[in-house]
Amino acid sequence: MALERPDYRGGMLTAHRTFTTTAAPDRVHTFLADFENAEEWDPGTVECTRVDGDGGVGTRYRNVSSFLGRKTTVDYVTRELTAPSFVHFEGTNQQFTGHDRITLQASGGGTQVTYDASFRFHGAAKLVVPVVAVYLPLLANKTVTQLRERLDRLGFGD
Repeated sequence: MALERPDYRGGMLTAHRTFTTTAAPDRVHTFLADFENAEEWDPGTVECTRVDGDGGVGTRYRNVSSFLGRKTTVDYVTRELTAPSFVHFEGTNQQFTGHDRITLQASGGGTQVTYDASFRFHGAAKLVVPVVAVYLPLLANKTVTQLRERLDRLGFGD
């Protein structure tokens, strides 16, 4: 996988990755729509717990993440679920606002997954943007590797 540099426009860092998994779009969507599953596919997630909602749009999650050796808590909300083709989560805390947008499209017997992540830092946290910009491509590649491995297991009945 190529090491793509993050884009930084308008104060927002972004990462974009596309890959194919053996799992069908409906299975991928069902798995990703439950953000508690981030523990299984996001290498930065230490713990993710649903705190409010039924799993649909508006559901809230508390995510404890490890990022560059520091733990932080991020509150996520499900912004959009369009089965079986799209999920969108927004994460916020005092330091940043982030969006995870994942588009799914049938591809052969599996699914083409397009993962777009964007981060906007607030206040003094803006000072870390140069460090995050260097680290983000590595994290994005690691996330895709772990996510593909997990989704491929869904393609084999897991």
